[in-house]
Amino acid sequence: MPDGRDPRNAEARTVQVFSSINDVAADAWDACAGRDDPFLSHAFLAALEDSGSVTPQTGWMPRHLAVTGDDNDTILGCAPLYLKSHSYGEFVFDWGWADAYERAGGRYYPKLQAAIPFTPVTGRRLLLRPDASPAIAELLTGAMIQLAEKLKVSSVHVTFPTKSEWEHLGRLGMLTRTGSQYHWENAGYRCFDDFLAQLSSRKRKAIRKERAAVANQGVVLRTITGSDIRERHWDAFYGFYRNTSERKWGNAYLKQAFFHKLGEVMADRVVLVMAEDGQGKLVGGALNLVGDDTLFGRYWGCQEQYRFLHFEACYYRAMDFAIAHGLKRVEAGAQGEHKIQRGYLPTTTYSAHWIADPRFREAVERFLAEERAAVDHQIQMLSAESPFRKTD
Repeated sequence: MPDGRDPRNAEARTVQVFSSINDVAADAWDACAGRDDPFLSHAFLAALEDSGSVTPQTGWMPRHLAVTGDDNDTILGCAPLYLKSHSYGEFVFDWGWADAYERAGGRYYPKLQAAIPFTPVTGRRLLLRPDASPAIAELLTGAMIQLAEKLKVSSVHVTFPTKSEWEHLGRLGMLTRTGSQYHWENAGYRCFDDFLAQLSSRKRKAIRKERAAVANQGVVLRTITGSDIRERHWDAFYGFYRNTSERKWGNAYLKQAFFHKLGEVMADRVVLVMAEDGQGKLVGGALNLVGDDTLFGRYWGCQEQYRFLHFEACYYRAMDFAIAHGLKRVEAGAQGEHKIQRGYLPTTTYSAHWIADPRFREAVERFLAEERAAVDHQIQMLSAESPFRKTD
């Protein structure tokens, strides 16, 4: 990429494109990514690439951006970016866009995707060092579009950015899109019963019944993290993940090596809930990652069918952990209106899109205006189904 200029202070900046996260020094990347979001860390992105889960062969070609200062050494800002040959593993669905554009004679793939692969978690996508000029974010945005034009791709997609980044991208002319997922907020609860006390009587009884049913089936659940997670846990969990992924979606994106790598380099950020039957056999589990104030539920799987085990392992045990460790929220991921009755309420998510073809851009822009209104209405309607007691 050619030299760019910081529009705030007009000092020369260089934007570089990297074909692997390992071409960027880990400490330099993490100085921009910070510690609050485990998915932005160099270790997490490297685990995806090193395991073979994210490679050109799987349709994710790394094209990470980094802005360096005058010394061409210090990284002032960076962005996780991929050249995609499909739309799998993104959770912001544009299959309809691709189909419409290709029926009209266009070529939708490849495209550029600023995202964390397979991770529908809101977080920064324009990563700046704390001492960097805010204008570096504008430079990174311009570099994405410049790279798209150079590669002659159809579009650039920034998925699950923060709301402030979404607003920034919209001001720069990108199309803005909204979606929703379900989060649980910790209102300073001292224990799970404190949370239950805030629910209507019927919902409180239903949750207690679900939790009791799991225990009555002879299933024992353990929440483990750090060095307590052993290879046998990862091997078993990968089996659970594959079984559930292939049954629901027909494709398990992540390789077994990814989970073992995660255990090697990020065990302190992993919270694994594992279920055993009466003979001590591992039969199911849920994988979470923990940030500074949030527990992120990511993957779930099982080999046996137990009533309500999914709810216990993924939702209630996550709440227990958040309460015990003073975390502010649990993010339970995409989809699933059943989460509402268990205290996970709908929350707006964001994405931003640059479309190269002006006519196609106009059509997408019209669609998004209608879709944003529909998403707002849906969130309002779903919020009305909250299990919490009504207050005057």
